[in-house]
Amino acid sequence: MTAQFPQDVFADVLASNAEYSADFADEHLTGFAAKGLAIITCMDSRISPLAIVGMGPGDVKILRNAGARVTDDVLRTLVLATFLLGVKRVLVMPHTECKMASATETEIHDEILREHGVDTRSVEIRTVRDTLDALTTDVTRIRTYPLLAPGVTVGGALYDVHTGKLTPIDI
Repeated sequence: MTAQFPQDVFADVLASNAEYSADFADEHLTGFAAKGLAIITCMDSRISPLAIVGMGPGDVKILRNAGARVTDDVLRTLVLATFLLGVKRVLVMPHTECKMASATETEIHDEILREHGVDTRSVEIRTVRDTLDALTTDVTRIRTYPLLAPGVTVGGALYDVHTGKLTPIDI
């Protein structure tokens, strides 16, 4: 059985898209990363990855998840991006004041259980007690991953949500 699309719940999204598409001009972009860059960052809505690095649509592959962590799925995506989509450099970009850095794994699970009655302990949340330590781990994980295309350069930088500044970190 196919469920009906929830029009009422997404009415604002569809209305905004109608306005967007009315003036849309196809730039004939491809799936190729024109600037050869992939950014791994958090899903936090305060982060606008393209604006932060002064790039636009078609320039960058953007991978987002809670905490900007390098998961198995991020590595899978980087394999495809480095071999098939022109990515030659990867920037891991966590940020200040991340919810994933505000509590331990157990505390996050306990909060969800207490506030919402759902036991999420079967899901690895990947909290971060020390953002720079996690950044070091994640950059190292990419740099040592044997299945990426040869010659990929990886760097890490911390984004400050209050100043907009991106600070490169030596790793």
